[in-house]
Amino acid sequence: MSKVSITGSKTVMDDVVDAVHELRLLHLSDYDGSWAGFTPGDPQEGADEVSEQLVTVRSLESILGVDEEDAGPGRNLPEAEFDSRLEEYRQEVNELDDRRDEVEDELREVTEQLDAMEPFAALGIDLDLLSGYDTLEVAVGEGDAEAVEEALAADDDVQEFEVFTGDGVVAAFAYPTADAPEDVLEEALVGVDFARLEIPDAEGSPEEYIQQLESREQQLESRLGTVENELEDLKLDAADFLLAAEEELTIEAQKREAPLSFATTDHSFVAEGWIPSDRYEELEAAVTDAVGDRVEIEELLSLDHGEYAEEHGHHAPAERQDVADQHEAETGEGAAEEADHEDEAAEPPRAATDGAGAGAHGAAGGTAAVTMNDAPPVVLDNPGGVNPFELLVQTVALPRYDEWDPTVLLFLTFPAFFGFMIGDLGYGILYMAIGYGLWSRMDSDALKALGGIALWAGAFTSLFGVLYGEIFGLHQLGEVVWHGHPPMHKGLQPAEIDWAILWLVVAVMVGLAHLTLGYLLAFLTELRHGVKDAVLESGSWVLMLLGLWAWIFSAHLGGPKPDFLVGSDAVFAGHPVPLGFTGLPESVGVAGLAAFAVGLVLIFMADFAEAVEAVFLKVFVDGLSYARIAAVLLAKAGMALVVNLLVFGAASEEGHFHFLYFSDHHFSEEAIIFGGLLGAEGSILAVAVGWIAGLLVFVVGHLVVLGLGVTSAGLQAVRLEYVEFFSKFYEGGGDRYEPFGHERTYTSEE
Repeated sequence: MSKVSITGSKTVMDDVVDAVHELRLLHLSDYDGSWAGFTPGDPQEGADEVSEQLVTVRSLESILGVDEEDAGPGRNLPEAEFDSRLEEYRQEVNELDDRRDEVEDELREVTEQLDAMEPFAALGIDLDLLSGYDTLEVAVGEGDAEAVEEALAADDDVQEFEVFTGDGVVAAFAYPTADAPEDVLEEALVGVDFARLEIPDAEGSPEEYIQQLESREQQLESRLGTVENELEDLKLDAADFLLAAEEELTIEAQKREAPLSFATTDHSFVAEGWIPSDRYEELEAAVTDAVGDRVEIEELLSLDHGEYAEEHGHHAPAERQDVADQHEAETGEGAAEEADHEDEAAEPPRAATDGAGAGAHGAAGGTAAVTMNDAPPVVLDNPGGVNPFELLVQTVALPRYDEWDPTVLLFLTFPAFFGFMIGDLGYGILYMAIGYGLWSRMDSDALKALGGIALWAGAFTSLFGVLYGEIFGLHQLGEVVWHGHPPMHKGLQPAEIDWAILWLVVAVMVGLAHLTLGYLLAFLTELRHGVKDAVLESGSWVLMLLGLWAWIFSAHLGGPKPDFLVGSDAVFAGHPVPLGFTGLPESVGVAGLAAFAVGLVLIFMADFAEAVEAVFLKVFVDGLSYARIAAVLLAKAGMALVVNLLVFGAASEEGHFHFLYFSDHHFSEEAIIFGGLLGAEGSILAVAVGWIAGLLVFVVGHLVVLGLGVTSAGLQAVRLEYVEFFSKFYEGGGDRYEPFGHERTYTSEE
């Protein structure tokens, strides 16, 4: 990216804004107000009016429900009729919207009255009989009629009472004694299962009143439908205009508010921003075509990826003001009534771009300065298959311009982690189907990206499923593809426990490679600041990580170490993988401890706080954290096994589980774990119920495992990427490349 500057007189600022906006190339830098004599620019005249009109248009679109699917062909908006048409649509839409609100409010009130009246209809007592008494007290509610009667009978202040009930609704009439206090009925029902209802202020039977309300409800729904139809007709008529108007006003608002990012004086302006370095000449030509030589265009910096650093930022030289005044005088466009003495007197230091890779367009030789200290914007540019994983990166933050983009690394590791943990052809196919549905049918870029991620995760899940020989937790795939001897086992069965231990070790080893890569990326980043910084900040952690784990995998002091790591019973010595590896030599272990010690000393030299963290063996804990990959593998395999055991039944023999439904072998009663729902015996009804229940358990059970695969394997894989891997080299915080301009969709340039 290249940092460019455009300096000139305010008399040509509008033309420059138009040219740059049409080009859609320059990512504007915001002036921070730090230069002596310069202030942020003011919006162009009419900016407030344009913004108000834009708010009006968007409000009308929201009321009418206008979206991009309602757009017609691109069109122009004649300025002479624009204001009048917008006002006409505003009045019509607001009038219809007000009418709709009135009808909806009245309809809501009628609906509430209907809901309130239903209990009284169930009671069957005329409404005028429920109120209007001088001495008789009445209460209507939902509750236990017997409890109400008992409470009234036990109350000495109630002389006479009567209770009516219907469908759980209770009406209690009570005649109090002469010396009874007020609200006798309410006091008597305290503590009784009775939820009091408000008695409507109406007469006649509840059924008749409900009929009246329902009739009114129908009338209001009809009126509402009429208004909705009128709004729909208006939408069809106005949609094209509103979409075009929104686009035109958006463009106009962008142009009129652009000077807010500029540094200005009374007579001049300075605009800076970032462009792709290979398109500088295109920007220069566009601005020159618009205003000729009345502005000065400079390429201040031309940076390759990773070259940006904070020290590139400097204050502006006062010569920028001189250039603007010179253009103003030479072109005869009006000279300043007063020289900007303050600008000339307070000349900040110049700053050259030496070492920054500046091009020849005014930046070489130290003649230009970076005046607005901002980092280059970021454009993530990954191949199509990798592109969806940008979503996972952006969930954390965009990388800075001087950082590594981890998208490709996520693409290479995340699906593999996920697929290994699930490892089932059936689940993999379902994940791919879900992913394809999201990718092909959703309009949202985020959902499309999520679909792409699911496609890759499903593909790796299917691949590992074939290697494990499993489909929905069943081993029949291994029988067909591998003749009963798949190259890998999950280690869930007792006879295959060595495989479970192997995956724990492999998961840690994969984690060490993952962590080392993260530290090496950090090392390369720090190397830009010097070898010393790189060695102290990142090299030290690499030495500690690899040194400690080299010792753990070595034969040095092998007594306290697990047998599955070192010795003849090690997982790579034939239990189950016959590689003949019984551990690294003792000398390698000693060298590893030495490397760990050197790394610890280097960390103390770099940062005492980090050294304290290192003392508590962070490198050991980080590596061990990857064992969660094997743990999730076993957990998901176990859940699928339980589902299949319930459905097909299973027996345990010689350390292996056998599903009864797929086996002709006769097992002893002691070996059978569960007979299986599909193996139900007895009457036809019992068999049918067993099959229905079995199919239901199979479908629901595996759907649950499928969903938990996302929440466990997916989240654990994301955690390893974000917490363990990203934390070693990635900070994020970059700004997205958003060039000044707007791509027309509903209008044309003419």
